[in-house]
Amino acid sequence: MSAYDGNMPELSHRRRLLVLAICCMSLLIVSLDNTVLNVALPAMQDDLHATTSGLQWTIDAYTLVLASLLMLAGSTADRIGRKRVFMAGLVVFTIGSALCSMAPGLDALIAFRMVQAVGGSMLNPVAMSIITNTFTDPRERARAIGAWGAVVGISMAAGPLVGGLLVESVGWRAIFWVNLPVGLAALLLTLRYVPESRAARARRTDPVGQTLVILLFGGLTYAIIEAPAAGLPAVLPFALVAAAALTALLVYEPRRADPLVDLRFFRSAPFSGATVIAIAAFAALGGFLFLSTLYLQNVRGLDALHAGLWMLPMAVPTFLCAPLSGRLVGSRGPRLPLLVAGVAMTASAALFAVAGAETSNAGLLTGYVLFGVGFGFVNAPITNTAVSGMPRARAGVAAAVASTSRQLGQTLGVAVVGAVLAAGLGTSEPRDAFVAAAVPGWWILTGCGAVVLVLGALTSGRWARGTAERAAARLERDGTREAVGAAGRTRGVAGGRPGGAPRPERD
Repeated sequence: MSAYDGNMPELSHRRRLLVLAICCMSLLIVSLDNTVLNVALPAMQDDLHATTSGLQWTIDAYTLVLASLLMLAGSTADRIGRKRVFMAGLVVFTIGSALCSMAPGLDALIAFRMVQAVGGSMLNPVAMSIITNTFTDPRERARAIGAWGAVVGISMAAGPLVGGLLVESVGWRAIFWVNLPVGLAALLLTLRYVPESRAARARRTDPVGQTLVILLFGGLTYAIIEAPAAGLPAVLPFALVAAAALTALLVYEPRRADPLVDLRFFRSAPFSGATVIAIAAFAALGGFLFLSTLYLQNVRGLDALHAGLWMLPMAVPTFLCAPLSGRLVGSRGPRLPLLVAGVAMTASAALFAVAGAETSNAGLLTGYVLFGVGFGFVNAPITNTAVSGMPRARAGVAAAVASTSRQLGQTLGVAVVGAVLAAGLGTSEPRDAFVAAAVPGWWILTGCGAVVLVLGALTSGRWARGTAERAAARLERDGTREAVGAAGRTRGVAGGRPGGAPRPERD
């Protein structure tokens, strides 16, 4: 079955739910991969003789490649077919998982994680685009996105437990085996039940923009992670490359008719707010999991399974609050969920920064529950805001920007918090100095929660909704004008009339 935006066949309610379930399977294996990996970090550190920066790279090599390629995958799916790209992503991700399980050393593991990420970049934004074009009613779509967010909670709840069991009983390599049956099942179900769809007008590739994005994310991440060990003079060139790439993106992309990063999206205050909130929220998640895992196993001396059990007070509220957040977004808009998320995440990180919550069981439990509530409420408004106000033809690109923001945030969270921790520890043993060394990291996570709170309040009011409506209307007009111009040029060339040569497109 093939369909285009605007001509998507009306699926039955049961079929729509099946499509949602298949898309959620892809999110499950991608999210599960990160939560399972965090629990396995100490075992991997011992087996592979990894440093703190080495552990950061096992996470950030994946999220960095993912963030760099998500927008390319989203626009490619809009152009050649979402189902086709989604299936390709499942194949590559599953193969990458198998390779990770056989990695002979740290460098090979990092390389195979990058293969995983290439496949993962074709999954989440494309799946969200499929959902957006399947659930066209705003309320129904918000509920679907709430269910999508609940999958993150499931992965956070199941990941530490599954990872702990596998690490303790088989070894850390077994954590990658989980992806194989789920990936294969999702591939077969997609082939049978998911309809094909693509944007009405094909968007051209943007190799220059893609290269600049890779240079920006790669240079910035490398500079942050390696700064504590290599020193500022050694990483300064990478920081300058990142700054130059950002400047070039801001100058080059508005000049293209089909930019990789469509800066017109950011004329919408809710979209811009959702992008920054996603970066802040997922930076908090990445840093929170990194600090918690190392503390529970390296300082408290827990094994992987018991460390996973300690993660449940954070994971269960995320699972329970995500669908509630989706229903609230559908009925009352994103403001209330964002405010709840901001307050809870800020309070959680502040408990660790000010009161040393990890030093007592009651404090640790309270901090974990608060963070789980906050993170459970934040995902649905981010996703819904990113895609709901945009033309359906741009759904893949808009969803990819939101997904890129998440992965960039998680990359930066692990990089910054890990770098601060490494600088604070120096040559000390984690058991002796960890709590004090982690305090600056907790303050950074407190700031991330405050960003969620402040921007959630500023970008969800009447003024913000007005900017979103104007931005969407302009995108619709520009899209219609570009489509008409393209059709006219095609007819002119086909008819051989004078003046049939294509005119320069304007943004």
